[in-house]
Amino acid sequence: MSVVDQQPTTSAGIKPWTRRRAELGEHVARTVGTLQARLFRDATQPEAAGTLARLRRGIGRPPGFDFTLERYLQVPEPLLGRRPADDALPADAEQAVHDALTLYALHQQSRRERMHVDGRGLGRSLADLVRVSGGPEGVRRRFAALGTASTYHESSYHLRSLIVMLREHGIPLDYGLLADDLQTLLRPGGQPKVQAIWGREFFRSRPAINPDTLTDDLEENQS
Repeated sequence: MSVVDQQPTTSAGIKPWTRRRAELGEHVARTVGTLQARLFRDATQPEAAGTLARLRRGIGRPPGFDFTLERYLQVPEPLLGRRPADDALPADAEQAVHDALTLYALHQQSRRERMHVDGRGLGRSLADLVRVSGGPEGVRRRFAALGTASTYHESSYHLRSLIVMLREHGIPLDYGLLADDLQTLLRPGGQPKVQAIWGREFFRSRPAINPDTLTDDLEENQS
């Protein structure tokens, strides 16, 4: 049974909290879904695997770095939204799509399972990672660093490390939701909003902590 099949539920049998994608997220989910379907339709297709490799080379590079990836990274005009005064700089939507697609390519690398799955926000996937990881404290530290990052660049750095961890354990993510989150991160005042969403997803997806056990652990650490 995969991690996806082992989602925690409440005593009433309620499934973990999920979010709906915005228009940009729907666009990215369709793009990733199409690429993923092509990749798994025929594992011998060199074009799909080559596309992932080229996307991975785009991590940390500016949008538009490779003209051959236009069909995947182009953002429809109605979804471009806020644009910088300097046309040489990418719009928030372009940066978000670029980063979501290149991170998906990193996540899918060498995996035979689909690493894009609808409805799985970052906090929820990281809660799964804590449960299955042999070093959960390392995951928590990196997640805490992501939650206190003050710039988009800093958030991207920590996010890449967490994506690699998710790949190692075969835990999928909804890249449409991630694109929506990245676009919000780029907006003025968006950083704390997205960090709070990720935190709520994480806490709502984690098993409940027994207060008595927590007290015992605190006393043991203080002794």
